[in-house]
Amino acid sequence: MFLTGAPDTMPDLSCYTTNLLAHLTPDVPDVRRRLATGVRLAVRTDLPTGELAFSHHPRIDRTADGRQLGYAGAPDWPTTRKALHAALRRDRRVLAVGNTRHLPWAPSRGQADAPHWVVIRERHDSRWLVADHFSALTPFGDQEPYLGWIADSELAIALAPWTRPPGEVVRRDALALGQEIPVPPADHYRWLDWVPAPEGHNTVPGHGSWSLDLELSLLRVSEVLRAEPLAVARHVDDLWAAARHHTFKLAFDVADGTTHPEPAAAATAAWDELPRALRFAAQSTARGRPRPGAIERSIEQLLTALRDLTAPDKE
Repeated sequence: MFLTGAPDTMPDLSCYTTNLLAHLTPDVPDVRRRLATGVRLAVRTDLPTGELAFSHHPRIDRTADGRQLGYAGAPDWPTTRKALHAALRRDRRVLAVGNTRHLPWAPSRGQADAPHWVVIRERHDSRWLVADHFSALTPFGDQEPYLGWIADSELAIALAPWTRPPGEVVRRDALALGQEIPVPPADHYRWLDWVPAPEGHNTVPGHGSWSLDLELSLLRVSEVLRAEPLAVARHVDDLWAAARHHTFKLAFDVADGTTHPEPAAAATAAWDELPRALRFAAQSTARGRPRPGAIERSIEQLLTALRDLTAPDKE
């Protein structure tokens, strides 16, 4: 495997959004501002007990010439390889869906399944240049940005589908672009392709009833996780992603001068604490000692910090 160095630096976001920004930047130059101004925590409120769905931002992928992204898929590698090569020739890059269990550079390789977006940049003979801009300290160790050439057979394995994902992952994939969209069958290889954007802008995340208010959404999360402690482990990754998106927004707002640094720092610390409290609660529940109080305290501290946010022009 020939490594070519680190890919371009991207903000610390979820693996979906980090690589989405990298993919979109040439076609949507203001995509970082679009994301920062659109960050939200929309939560679906009508799912069965213990189930949640999240939308972290509205669509940010609409181009000036009327395109946006949609899932594409194929049931086998030869068809997928041909489609990816065609997308590379046409667009010079393609956003593909991998599986962390099979990514050679992922700390969870061989240990855990999770959909993971990567950017394919080039193909030469039977080798592909793959970039993964995502970095984070994961439960399996440090995930570092990656850029390297991998063989066709390695890419086929890296993108091999997770054929039986749980319901929260199915919802996460459908809402990954901010708004619910059709997803190919779980046993298909998947990538993102350009499609015509519909007329108008729909801000509703998807089917069902949704809370678009941040405070009400956090209270809904607290209510669901208190009622069903086993749900914490299923949704901790969603709340970790929310924390990363909201700390990005806070940093952007401070740089823009629309939020004071001190309360923004306190809110950032509270967001950072939330996934830690959730992981602690999930581990305690797995040992037979649920700790809903830890979650409630963390969310209440976050709500207090968010209420203390002030803008310079509102003093």
